[in-house]
Amino acid sequence: EVKLVESGVASVQAGGSLTLSCTVSGFTFDDSILEPDLGWYRRTPGNECELVSSIGSDERTYYEDSVKGRFTISQDNAKNMMYLQMNSLKPEDTAVYYCAADRKPDGDPYHSDNEPCDAWGQGTQVTVSS
Repeated sequence: EVKLVESGVASVQAGGSLTLSCTVSGFTFDDSILEPDLGWYRRTPGNECELVSSIGSDERTYYEDSVKGRFTISQDNAKNMMYLQMNSLKPEDTAVYYCAADRKPDGDPYHSDNEPCDAWGQGTQVTVSS
């Protein structure tokens, strides 16, 4: 069974830092499927599921423009963990954060932009106060 479970301290003042952790387990996709990219999404106040950052098996990374230079994604394959280090946090970073793969747990592709926030864990509420 494929699982991604988030954890992390959830509240901080503006300018502070938080690290989110994600436990990765059970990736037994069909051998013909490439190892998935993993990423952090957040649900915006407008209820959109926004990709914040992602990392590939080749360590290739992506960052949404608003977090570039402030957030760092990393993974520890030996520990089956993925992390999001968030520095210089702003009130607009307040959201529920989800770790997710680039496809659904059953290996099928997403069919809507909101699915990554619904398909995996419960998410972690991050609140940045001004």
